[in-house]
Amino acid sequence: MTTTGEETATTREGPLWWPRWRSAVFDWSLAGVSAVECGIEGVSFARDAGIPAAVGVVFGVLAGSVLVVRRQWPIAVVLVTIAITPAQMGFLMAIVGLYTLAASEMPRRILVSLAGMQLVGTLIVTFVRVRQSMDQGQLTVGDWFIPFAAIATSLGLTAPPVLLGLYVGARRRLMESLRERADSLERELQLLAERAEERAEWARGEERTRIAREMHDVVAHRVSLMVVHAAALQAVARKDPEKAVRNAALVGDMGRQALTELREMLGVLRSGGSARDGAGVPVPLAAVGKAAAAAASRVVVEEHGEGPCLGDVEELVGQSEAAGMVVELSVEGKVRAYAAEIEQTAYRVVQEALTNVHKHAAGAKTHVRLAHRVAEIAMQVENEPPSEVGASAGLPSGGNGLVGMRERVVALGGVFVSGPTDAGGFRVSAVIPAS
Repeated sequence: MTTTGEETATTREGPLWWPRWRSAVFDWSLAGVSAVECGIEGVSFARDAGIPAAVGVVFGVLAGSVLVVRRQWPIAVVLVTIAITPAQMGFLMAIVGLYTLAASEMPRRILVSLAGMQLVGTLIVTFVRVRQSMDQGQLTVGDWFIPFAAIATSLGLTAPPVLLGLYVGARRRLMESLRERADSLERELQLLAERAEERAEWARGEERTRIAREMHDVVAHRVSLMVVHAAALQAVARKDPEKAVRNAALVGDMGRQALTELREMLGVLRSGGSARDGAGVPVPLAAVGKAAAAAASRVVVEEHGEGPCLGDVEELVGQSEAAGMVVELSVEGKVRAYAAEIEQTAYRVVQEALTNVHKHAAGAKTHVRLAHRVAEIAMQVENEPPSEVGASAGLPSGGNGLVGMRERVVALGGVFVSGPTDAGGFRVSAVIPAS
């Protein structure tokens, strides 16, 4: 786990302006060494200046101790170094001060100005001291040595710490930038992971809804007809044994059909044959529109052969007629083939509408209309009021049939409308684009 500069600032454990105790101890140690150095050099300064040695030592110790604030006020350290350059003291403080200033975030013009002042001051002082030593006979080299010594000394005390400080500062800023970028990427990855988890959870919910809708469509119609036939079988078992046998056979056939479709659906679930995206996440119908709806609706067809289609509507109507319902089927337009998901959705709409008639208006005359148009297919299932008020087959209802039909049609870009008629019946209408 990386931390940004702001997090580091909030977790600092050092005293005052130091981020860590180790940094404080290091700076105090440098200041101590600098104070000792300047104190020793203060003796020579006091002798040359004609003041008591104790005063020179105290002055040197105080000047050298300024190094302790190098992190907080590097400019002040360099200015003090420049000020005591004529006294020929503070060499360690000059080197450390320039290095700290170059490694800090100070503007480059300030660094160039102070480094130039330090360079010129050291050059002048060295030049004067070497000239005095030659005049006093302490040095017997040629006159060329004076500028050489002055330039070499000033550059040696100024250039290396400045260059090293610039390098360390640039590297530090680069590392901080990389650390911030890594932290930013980590936050982005965490956010993406959270969004992916939310998307996966939402997709799982959508997939559960789709599976529930498929199970409802597969089982509800068959079981509803079985209940209707069972009631008829119970009523005619003693009066008309032959009709009872026919009803029993119908109940058996429908049960077997329901089991077959249920096994197909469960086989798809076991094999994981649901529509998925490139990352393996189930694709929700409402989330991706028509293309995802098409892929989801093709599951049973692709895995287990041909599924229900518009050609099976006539058989569907026949089953309802066998159960005692009066159904009229009318087809308008030129019959043609559509995509598998379109035909399956149209079939399911008619199937669910007929199931609702069995549940809520048993015995009511029903009209099923299919219209094949140029760019769409329309279907309508309308039942008249039942012959007996409140007639019902006594079948339980989960209240999800109309919702499921609407979801199927809307997912394919169609329009779904349902509601009671003025005559007291109920009408279900849907229009689905042909492509």
